[in-house]
Amino acid sequence: MPPVIFDHVCKRFGDLSIVEDFDLEVNDGELLVLVGGSGSGKSTILRMLAGLETVSSGTIRIGEREVTALPPRQRDVAMVFQDYALYPHMTVRENLSLGLRLRKMPAPEIHRRIAWAGEMLGLEPLLDRKPKQLSGGQRQRVAMGRAMVREPSVFLFDEPLSNLDAGLRAQMRIEIGSLQRRLGTTTLYVTHDQVEAMTLGDRIVVLADRRIQQVGRPIEIYRAPVNRFVAGFIGTPPMNFVEGRLDATDGAAIFVADGARVPLLSTAVPRARASESMTLGIRPEDLRVETTADRSPTPPDGVLSGQVVLVERLGGTSHVHLDVGTHRLLASVSTDAPPNVGDRIAVRVPPERVHLFAGDGRAVRSGDSMR
Repeated sequence: MPPVIFDHVCKRFGDLSIVEDFDLEVNDGELLVLVGGSGSGKSTILRMLAGLETVSSGTIRIGEREVTALPPRQRDVAMVFQDYALYPHMTVRENLSLGLRLRKMPAPEIHRRIAWAGEMLGLEPLLDRKPKQLSGGQRQRVAMGRAMVREPSVFLFDEPLSNLDAGLRAQMRIEIGSLQRRLGTTTLYVTHDQVEAMTLGDRIVVLADRRIQQVGRPIEIYRAPVNRFVAGFIGTPPMNFVEGRLDATDGAAIFVADGARVPLLSTAVPRARASESMTLGIRPEDLRVETTADRSPTPPDGVLSGQVVLVERLGGTSHVHLDVGTHRLLASVSTDAPPNVGDRIAVRVPPERVHLFAGDGRAVRSGDSMR
């Protein structure tokens, strides 16, 4: 299957910029996920690739073909929309087969593809029903099946699971990933759900403010976010942030905030001025909760002391919300006996799990200069 290449693509409506300088190559056979909040431009990018939106500047290629100005029918792509876009007067079978019949495909091949899609998506009992006789989740599965039976060069999915319940959504993530691996079809998948992005994508493109923020494998983005936005967007529950300053006296680097001091690993310390304003990031699962808080005015280095304000019990894991000075932190606790609301507890911050962000939001790495 061909790669897809975006060469500095922009989209504008008059003076309003929707997508800015989108420059990316989607590898042959890759499942690439575009993830971002509302207004980040992710669906517009998909629609430009499908030919449903014009490109203001830049070019798009599918394999060796430039498709920037081609009509949708000549691009050999299949798109699943956020809404169902089914023909109400046709049965499920007729909706699935419409594109194949328009291409004058032999009837036995049409029957084979419909049977395959129907079995994979659990649609066999529904093939003779019309859309009004289906639930919202069933309609979305029909829309997905209609794209799948075409076996196109490129699959495009625009938030296809948004109307499914949680159990079916998880099942369909598995099915979409299995389908893509089996067919090896180059696939672009748009979602606002970072769990879908993390579980489905070979690579993830994180979008914000109409631009690419970071591109990489899910674990790379999770472990090494390039800025505060990515760090807070990727990960469930989201990363904790603490505002403070860097104290680099006595040859050691200490992050200071709300009277607490967090030592930093020498390999994570930038060449920065003492008292540099920074943000410390720590993921909830990386905080080590201790049973009781040290009630001394100054807690030990690497320990934050606070009062529990909310406990969300989720079975084997509990989310413990606590106020530490002026900051609200969240810690994930794997225990059958989490602390109670009102308890004072301490959380230890492992230096090897700390992320640092400069005043402009950029991640600070070892050797970075803040001057």
